[in-house]
Amino acid sequence: MYAGMHPDPLDPDFGTLDLPRIAAGAGDDISPIVRRVPRRVMPLGAAVILRALLAFLTFAALGALAIPAMARAEGLRLRGDVTARGDVLTLADLVEGAPERLATFRAPSLGATGTIQTRRILDAASALGLSGLETGGRLQIAVQRAARRLGPPEIEAALKRGLETGYGLNAQNIAVRLDGDGPTLLAPLDLEGQAAALDLTYDSRTRRVAGLVTLGERQVSLRVSGVVVELREVAVLTRNLNRGEPVREGDVTLERRPRESVAPDAQGSATTILGEVAQNTLTAGTVLRVTDTAPPDLVARGENVTIVYETPSISLSMRGLSNDSGRMGAVVNVVNVASKKVLQATVIGPGRVSVSPSPAARQAAGAAPVQATASLR
Repeated sequence: MYAGMHPDPLDPDFGTLDLPRIAAGAGDDISPIVRRVPRRVMPLGAAVILRALLAFLTFAALGALAIPAMARAEGLRLRGDVTARGDVLTLADLVEGAPERLATFRAPSLGATGTIQTRRILDAASALGLSGLETGGRLQIAVQRAARRLGPPEIEAALKRGLETGYGLNAQNIAVRLDGDGPTLLAPLDLEGQAAALDLTYDSRTRRVAGLVTLGERQVSLRVSGVVVELREVAVLTRNLNRGEPVREGDVTLERRPRESVAPDAQGSATTILGEVAQNTLTAGTVLRVTDTAPPDLVARGENVTIVYETPSISLSMRGLSNDSGRMGAVVNVVNVASKKVLQATVIGPGRVSVSPSPAARQAAGAAPVQATASLR
């Protein structure tokens, strides 16, 4: 009855066989007969097991890389122009949300600016399984390489230190006028310390200097040259002065200027001229000369003065009227109010002048040792 329905017991894919239900009579429901055939088990070889294990490990590794990458691919956005602090840029430096240490781009040289095409960044992201990168319509981004810049002041300071050490020049009294348009030494940001001048040469006759300015054990270097300029300390006005206005504290500062650019009679002190008055109108920034200021007048023209006549034995004083103005030690003409005689007197103080006795009077006064003090009217 069931001929031809039996399975082949050697078929490994065969598990169970449901035979069709057969109706035996009215109202009867007979369950199908299920015949179970035992599965034939074949032993696996060592090569098969090894291949299966390698395949499993490969898929596990690819999954570990792909799943996090695809998870981080959400919200990827191209950055704007960036600044590189090292020799290379990672994808994370260029793309917001990108994993760190993925894909590198070479940065421009120190202090320079370059560009990276957006398509190159997209290609790098795609190669790592990152998609959906928002570019904002940018075709490229600019990359500037950060650098430490040592300009003319730092370079000059290095040369001056070398000149002081190697040639005995006083670094405070010299300046170096560098050749060219302001040389600049570029160095990595992490390279610290001050620059040094090596292989320095100096000609005292021509005042020419040349050397190699280096930073960090010759990690970066720049060959420079220039002329050594001798400096001189001079007094410089800090504010405008009108004629006759006195010099007060704070009105003058000391600066070092090239000796060749200042007058030989330039003032070299800020204290000795305090209290002196301007002989002309002077503007701020003026390098003061000796003749620009002078002590104030102690006697004014038309002023009543006291005329003093003194010898070793006689001291006389009288009233007078000055015909001239004069400062301390100046010789002015005064009129003796009592005798109306005009006398030449020396200013000895505010409103005071001295009349010196003649040589004969001095000799007579020395022969008669009599002291008297009188006031002549």
